[in-house]
Amino acid sequence: MSRLLYESSVSFEGYLIIPFVYGKVDNYEIYSYKLLSEIGQKSQFHKAENPAEIYGNSLSNIIDIAKENIEKNSDLVSHGDSFQRRYTYHQNLIIVFQQDDKYFYDHYPPELLNNIAAPKLFKSEYECLSWIKQGLDMRHTRQRVR
Repeated sequence: MSRLLYESSVSFEGYLIIPFVYGKVDNYEIYSYKLLSEIGQKSQFHKAENPAEIYGNSLSNIIDIAKENIEKNSDLVSHGDSFQRRYTYHQNLIIVFQQDDKYFYDHYPPELLNNIAAPKLFKSEYECLSWIKQGLDMRHTRQRVR
């Protein structure tokens, strides 16, 4: 699997649809997708890979396939957009959450949906994003030096 295309992700009915290039046939890219659920492991589709088992020939096509499958088969009723504050930095996905006056985040690396966030609370979204950016910049610099 190639890296997850977080920058092309779409939030839809309590899920984050994350496309990726599944493979190539005659120089044409075939797309698939993974899902994150706002309710985590309580959802049958959390971290699922292509539960529709249908592949697409473009980003828009695979997003439409994912949306249709969610509409038909989802076990989740969403009342908001938990993925509204999502960012991509150095090909990493960062999702910032707010609860009362505290901020925290989920952090997913480019190739897999494993949350590697530190259990840390922040006073503002800016403080949270600055801390994450600093850590990713240091890691990115060390990888280039090697």
